Amino acid sequence: MAQDSGGRTLISPAQLRRGRSKVVYWILLFAVVAGFTLVFLGPLYWMVTGALKSGQEIAQTPPTLVPNDPRPQNYADAWTNLNLAKLLFNTFYYATGALLFQLVLDTAAAYALSKLRPVLGNLILGLMLATLMIPAMVLIVPQYVTVIDLPILHLNLLDSPFAIWLPAVANAFNIFLLKRFFDAIPEDLMAAATIDGAGPLRTLWSIVLPISRPILGVVSIFAVTAVWKDFLWPKLVMPSPETRTVSVGIYAFSAGTPMNVVVAAAVIAAVPTIVFFLIFQKNIMSGLTSGSLKG
Repeated sequence: MAQDSGGRTLISPAQLRRGRSKVVYWILLFAVVAGFTLVFLGPLYWMVTGALKSGQEIAQTPPTLVPNDPRPQNYADAWTNLNLAKLLFNTFYYATGALLFQLVLDTAAAYALSKLRPVLGNLILGLMLATLMIPAMVLIVPQYVTVIDLPILHLNLLDSPFAIWLPAVANAFNIFLLKRFFDAIPEDLMAAATIDGAGPLRTLWSIVLPISRPILGVVSIFAVTAVWKDFLWPKLVMPSPETRTVSVGIYAFSAGTPMNVVVAAAVIAAVPTIVFFLIFQKNIMSGLTSGSLKG
């Protein structure tokens, strides 16, 4: 009789039932989980607790694991002194614009390459994917030259949100993710929409997009976090204090600000992305692993 292999693991249930094997298994599992937990949560714990310390305590060696005299006022000082409300609003504005542009234009590009199949579509896709092999630092200079003198229109986009939005749209990785997901949509479903009289845009809106919510969630997470954590590009194209992002603003004010207040500002800046990730975390695996449709 064939046995079901769906529940097979590296260690068989029979081995786990043995006394020594069971103990070794749980010890190794606990050690691995604890190790990864420390690696990922350690820096976050240091930030949160470091922001509660005094300037002398946060600089002392060896560092203390728990603040001797917690100072929640550091968070209030960071919010006020560094003008975090303005910096967070700017960053949220840039991230929202980049997200909307990517959802519209990258989705349209992926849909065209996957379902409309234009002439030389595979060549275009190959050239787009080839750009992923180019280091990001190499593109800084040509992108900056383009921003200060936009071709044809001859516009200077410094201190303009389009200086962040336009480069964010040209995201070959997101287009590739969307195209791969669209490729898995059965052609019979597309043909049925065509028979019912739906054009390409109506099919995209009524059939493709509702099915593609998981991968759209993944693209949304990538788009928002990419803008939120970026430092070098916003520093170059947003030189005015009024248009700075939160990462650039914290860096600009860090020279004359106590270290504990700077750490408190970093904690506040990290909260929105953590909350955004926790809300949409299910979309990451469901979107990246979705390769077929259930009947």
